Amino acid sequence: MRGDWLDPTAGEVLFADYATRWIAERGLAPATAELYRRLFRLHLEPTFGEMNVNMISPARVGAWRAERLSATGATTVAKSYRLLKAVMETAVEDDMLRKNPCRIRGAGREDADERPVATAEQVFAAAEVIGLRWRLMVLLGAFAAMRLEELAELRRRDVDLDSSALWVRRAAPELNTGRRVVGAPKSRAGRREIVLPSFLHEDVRRHLEWFAQPDPEGLVFVGERGAVLRGTTFGRKWRRARDKAGLPEGFRFYDLRHTGNTLAADTGAKLKDLMVRAGQSSERAQLIYQHSTKEHQRRLAANIDLDVRRQQSAAATGSGGATVHPLVPRPPGPSAPRAARR
Repeated sequence: MRGDWLDPTAGEVLFADYATRWIAERGLAPATAELYRRLFRLHLEPTFGEMNVNMISPARVGAWRAERLSATGATTVAKSYRLLKAVMETAVEDDMLRKNPCRIRGAGREDADERPVATAEQVFAAAEVIGLRWRLMVLLGAFAAMRLEELAELRRRDVDLDSSALWVRRAAPELNTGRRVVGAPKSRAGRREIVLPSFLHEDVRRHLEWFAQPDPEGLVFVGERGAVLRGTTFGRKWRRARDKAGLPEGFRFYDLRHTGNTLAADTGAKLKDLMVRAGQSSERAQLIYQHSTKEHQRRLAANIDLDVRRQQSAAATGSGGATVHPLVPRPPGPSAPRAARR
């Protein structure tokens, strides 16, 4: 146990130096480290950078937060406050301070806007208009709740058609600088097996045959000229498809993941199964979510399959009463122009 005495000179370290070292030593994922450096540079350093760590008081933290809230969005301020609090908590552990000066109740909580949820029909509409090369990305973004950076690094060996499953082993987030960083998923829970609804089987098979790189380590999604998937390039394709499909203007590709999670939840799945499927985790919830079994995941995928087919059945019935399967591209005809293999 630490004694009551505290070296009064221990906290005489510039906050800018201490926070910079704190970010560098955390072993953060590249995208997280980039976010922290940006928050520090834009929102913490101008106020606290030239102060010694032991000069940062609750009053100064309160004044800083009030000023930031008047100048920028509440979500950004909450993120910045959490970073400041984490840095100062480490300073307490390093015997530089007796108490953390960040004591404002609820200041780190984000009240994020509710994200929109697409219907299954809207997802298929977007997948239809984006073109065959990118169709499966849209479907996996929604019905497998996959992140864009996970899709960008999906390999042929990660896909098992026989068991209708795929494995997320790596991710390739793209930093604001444009640098593509290949590595493990953002958390241990992100490394996972995803059981696919059976209606995706034909789309997956066709995509592997037509578009994926041929060797086992080959990328599943590549550009028209064989280049690796870039988020900026795909983002333009996605926004055009989104607008043509009639989705809201602010609907992001990432919102497909929210759509998939909502659809899975609507099947009555347990929370732990939803967390495993989506690759989500939190320190507090780890013990709850670790017991999801493969059988639970297969049942969840089957329920998603059933629910999507039910949603699509009305739209799939033509005027003459004949049912056309809505889950794969329709054959060319007078009312359905041939889709280009883009």
